[in-house]
Amino acid sequence: MAAKSGKGGNTIAKVYDMVKPITDELGLVLWDIVFEKEGAYWYLRVFIDRDDDMPSMDDCENVTRPLSKLLDEKDPIEQSYILEVGSPGLGRELKKEEHFLRYMECPVRIRYIRENENGEKELIAALKGWSKDGITVMADGEELQVKFADTAFIKLYDDEDVFDDIDE
Repeated sequence: MAAKSGKGGNTIAKVYDMVKPITDELGLVLWDIVFEKEGAYWYLRVFIDRDDDMPSMDDCENVTRPLSKLLDEKDPIEQSYILEVGSPGLGRELKKEEHFLRYMECPVRIRYIRENENGEKELIAALKGWSKDGITVMADGEELQVKFADTAFIKLYDDEDVFDDIDE
């Protein structure tokens, strides 16, 4: 079954069906697909990951080559676009059930659409649970329920460790 994520649902479903066998064969995780317009250009972004480490440039190239060939052959996208294959990065956005389940107990950054009942627009908390409607987090010793409908995004929180290894 094709997955839908981000903008351009039908396009994403078609691309998912093409790229998933490629990532599976290479032992990679298909993290997300986004089809969006930025300025005058359309971008088809395929985000890949590894279970054991961050994806390498070789991993990106090993997905790009066969995917580009398939996209040219099947031509599922009417308009011109730029294909990008890359990593979701350290502060990756969590969107799907498998994303949340993979990062249980990890710190997440939640950006609310509107200020919450405590007047906060953003919250850093430990991910404790997932349901189809939202997540459970632990913040300042308090368990909170966060509805997906109330959030702009939920990302893995990685800021605290980024500069720990840099000597000053």
